Formats: sequence, C-alpha cells, structure tokens
Amino acid sequence: MLNPDSVGRTFAGVDVITVTQEEINAFAAVIGEKNTSVAPPTFSIRISLREFESILTKPEIGLDWTRLVHGDQKFEIFRPIVAGDCLSTSATIENYRVAAGNEIVTVRSDLFSGAEKVVSSWSTLVVRA
Repeated sequence: MLNPDSVGRTFAGVDVITVTQEEINAFAAVIGEKNTSVAPPTFSIRISLREFESILTKPEIGLDWTRLVHGDQKFEIFRPIVAGDCLSTSATIENYRVAAGNEIVTVRSDLFSGAEKVVSSWSTLVVRA
C-alpha cells in the first residue's frame, strides 16, 4: 500500500537520458508514424514510466509495481523531443485514493532539457486489489 506521506513529494531523476534517432525511429515504427524528424508526442512515456518504476518501488513509497496497470495518460508538450536531447526528469505523486480496494495514484512527470521544460505528463496508475 502506498505510503500516504508520499503524496505531494517530488523526486528528481538520477540519470540524464540522451535521446537517440534510433529510439525515435523504433518508437515511431511501432505506432505507424512515418515522420521521425521529431519524436512522436507519446514518446516521452518511455522515459517517464521507467522513472515512475524506480520511484514508486522504493520501500519507503510502498507501491506494489507487480500489480500495477496503466489507467490514463495526458500530456502537455512545450516543444517536440528531438534526437540529441539530453533530458532530466522529476516525478511528483499528485494524488492517491482507494476505490473498491484498488489503489489509484496520479503521478506527474516533467522532462527538462537543461532548465527548459519540454514535456509534462500525468499518469493514472491502478494497483489492483
């Protein structure tokens, strides 16, 4: 069960992720996108989900990642991601509730290139009872 004290906390990502053209090409191919001059709008979830897992599975947070399903997603894109971007991340646990025994967690992820915010995304994650 998620530690309720985690709600409102922001966690800085540890690694800087360098986006490659090969990653953009592979992601675009999976979703059928032909234009790979910029990353598809949903590309940032590749980075965010990895960050969510590393944060939410910390013992002090208490979330059972093995029971997690993805509930909802939304994005605010400030500029496209392009090959060569070096992105840092932060993630904030914004909301938590229990419904029908399931834990529902909303996490916001922000991706930055230096001080410039590139993408914010919100994920609603459901931990099945």
